[in-house]
Amino acid sequence: MDMTLEVVPVPVRDTDRAKDFYANKLGFNVDMDVQMNDAVRFVQLTPPGSNCSIHIGPGTSSMDPGSLKGLILVVDDAAAARAALEEKGVKLSDIEEQSWGRHVYFSDPDGNSWTLQQSYARNRRKAGQSAD
Repeated sequence: MDMTLEVVPVPVRDTDRAKDFYANKLGFNVDMDVQMNDAVRFVQLTPPGSNCSIHIGPGTSSMDPGSLKGLILVVDDAAAARAALEEKGVKLSDIEEQSWGRHVYFSDPDGNSWTLQQSYARNRRKAGQSAD
């Protein structure tokens, strides 16, 4: 049986502000923005190259805004991704070097926290090299 993770709810206070951040600062694609009824607005956004999306909007999550912590966006080059996002006004941490990769941390306007991860093993696999 296959199971794929395809959508993660991200709790936000201001849907339009969050949509602007994810679409215009992070470059997520806006897949859908539908006002279902007076209480529910469903906005789905997908990071470029990803098969997993996020959704935001009133009535789409029971979590408190800003309470989602530790989502990871995998990138080929942490320094290049950091520079590109910094140019768009995203506040990011310095690059943290680990033995398995490099990490850069940031939060959305509500305080939901994210990591950009450059995985050495994944980059070697993509290049057709062994993991040793």
